[in-house]
Amino acid sequence: MSFSIYVTGLMMGLSLIVAIGAQNAFILRQGLRNEHVFAICLACALSDAALIVLGVTSLQQIARLLPWLDPLMRYGGAAFLAWYGAKSLYSALRSSAALTATETKTASFRQTLATCLALTWLNPHVYLDTVVLLGTISTRYPGQQASFAAGAVTGSFLFFFSLGYGAAWLRPIFSKPSFWRMLETLVAFTMWVIAFKLLGGM
Repeated sequence: MSFSIYVTGLMMGLSLIVAIGAQNAFILRQGLRNEHVFAICLACALSDAALIVLGVTSLQQIARLLPWLDPLMRYGGAAFLAWYGAKSLYSALRSSAALTATETKTASFRQTLATCLALTWLNPHVYLDTVVLLGTISTRYPGQQASFAAGAVTGSFLFFFSLGYGAAWLRPIFSKPSFWRMLETLVAFTMWVIAFKLLGGM
């Protein structure tokens, strides 16, 4: 396993997954309320892992049959990342939102898990981030896709469990709109860097 490619996969996976969205907000809320945290984090991480492996293995095979697919995915992915970065920067400049934990009655484990899986598998962005974007980026490392995928999967596990169990510690931070603005700005520039690398063939 190439450690440098593993780290690249880790950083790419973290860069894509750190974006603020419904799934991450749900995990944070569960962490803040300390409800079914382990199961929720595990479900999200395993779902990401399955999609990442699917993207790394399937896109490589399909690209052999359809050689035009690789440049299409590369330029399409770069365009999406450029747009996503602009959207994140706009949010950083205009948004005043903050995440707060609301006190409501405890949901059952089955209901909570069903909500988590719906937010994961019914979100079209998760397929673009994991299957398409990470799968396409992995093709830039011939023979090292396994290292890249392992890094990206590690990033998912690290992020989800850190998010779930670190939520209580992060409560005062996430209550400040300024933190979200800084995070959105970081996400924006990270997306643009990845888009530039895709356009340049990595």
